[in-house]
Amino acid sequence: METEITFRIAVQKDLDSIVAMLADDFLGSQRERHENPLPTSYIKAFEAITSDPNNELIVACEGGKVIGVQQITFTPYITHQGSWRATIEGVRTAGSVRGRGVGSDLIKWAIHRAKERGCHLIQLTTDKTRPDALRFYERLGFVPTHEGLKLKL
Repeated sequence: METEITFRIAVQKDLDSIVAMLADDFLGSQRERHENPLPTSYIKAFEAITSDPNNELIVACEGGKVIGVQQITFTPYITHQGSWRATIEGVRTAGSVRGRGVGSDLIKWAIHRAKERGCHLIQLTTDKTRPDALRFYERLGFVPTHEGLKLKL
């Protein structure tokens, strides 16, 4: 029998599991470095995220084990009459739980959290080489209303 999935703010001891999930796909394996010890860049990023009240790194846990992660950033905007929006990034689930609804539960949790924070909009991007991810987000109510552009520095 499966245990209940809970959600909480990540703590530093979760970082190894988080990086492992980020590295566990065809894109992540090319850009992440899941090593022991972890590169200090991950520790510095974790510290910056956790010290910023407008960033939350959320983990999904089952039986004490981290099985999912997402980052939510809350941003004030001058547009839309000075409202706030939430941006969801870095959504991953452990390979052992894929297909069990953990990703959907993570996104639903983020939607609830954005409402709690008074956001009028949630935005996210997904890589164009991930058509399954696009379908996943559309099933959860997200609509591809904009073209997203990025510039690597």
